Amino acid sequence: MSSTIKNTKSKPASSMATGASTSQTSKVQTPKPATATPAAVVDGPRPVIVGPVMRKKELIDLVVERSAIKKKDAKPVVEAMLAVLGEALADNRELNLLPMGKFKVVNEKDLGNGKMMRVKVRQVTPSDKPETAGADTDESDV
Repeated sequence: MSSTIKNTKSKPASSMATGASTSQTSKVQTPKPATATPAAVVDGPRPVIVGPVMRKKELIDLVVERSAIKKKDAKPVVEAMLAVLGEALADNRELNLLPMGKFKVVNEKDLGNGKMMRVKVRQVTPSDKPETAGADTDESDV
């Protein structure tokens, strides 16, 4: 009877719970996946920390800053562009606006005061873009 007690004390707690001996647990191998996934595949969605909201005023100010044009000239252009984009989304058109991304309306729901749309956006990262021979040309050269 004392030999039975010694064997029980020498087993790890996980082996005692399953009833397996230590020699059996050391032979257990982890299963290998049938196919290896390539490194470029995205694992899945991850949580996103939402930053501050960009309003139209801030957008216009940033456009003025980057383009070196006057605010009175930039404001109507930005407002017209936003109106055109809003109309295109309302018509369920797919937008391909690189480098901003590709936009596709997934589904929509009519509300009393407007429409709610789920839009799928895919942004291309610089590593995803194929390199072209004429990519170094500037618009001012044309």
